[in-house]
Amino acid sequence: MRSALALALIVPVVALIVAAPISAKVPEPSLYPVSWELDFRHGTAKRIVVDTAPYWYITYTVTNNTGQEQTWRPEFQLMTDDGKVLKSDHGIGVEVFDKIKATEGNRFLEPAARVAGALRQGPDQAKDGVAIWKEPTPRMGTFKIFIGGLSGEKVALTDDDGKGMKDADGLPEFLRKTLELDYQIYGDEFHPERHEVHELGHKWVMR
Repeated sequence: MRSALALALIVPVVALIVAAPISAKVPEPSLYPVSWELDFRHGTAKRIVVDTAPYWYITYTVTNNTGQEQTWRPEFQLMTDDGKVLKSDHGIGVEVFDKIKATEGNRFLEPAARVAGALRQGPDQAKDGVAIWKEPTPRMGTFKIFIGGLSGEKVALTDDDGKGMKDADGLPEFLRKTLELDYQIYGDEFHPERHEVHELGHKWVMR
């Protein structure tokens, strides 16, 4: 009887061990810069309405203090709390940028198409830009903004056999050091213009 009872207790434990998922280690960025890295300052995410259509945007200043000229290729993505990812500045009319520039009162602010490109060294060569999205949902809740193009650090993706993975065009796939900004809005969708946006923190991730 004791043997049967012991076996009955052991079997569920074994089943749990077998069923437990094995999580692969996700590459993490280096604690210290291992490649070039641009200096980046940003404002908080904000909501603006232009001709009754709501948009979200974030302003920033990017400075090259790496010791050599770099090419600034901004990659801004907004991820909603349900996992939907939107690239910035797609289908954004010039009137939206113009209203943001007037609202911010920054005469140096440039749209995405003009801020990208060669970034010379020094604070006097810094660029002020803005990333803009159409509002994905009236109830934003929590959301994240990812900024790529700030660092040269990258890691090649490999499969289970250690072979390099390639994309649909046959090119190697990489994870790149990316800045993540986390936001929370307390409120509902009925009066979004009244709700404060809180930045919960930021961190570097490989993405």
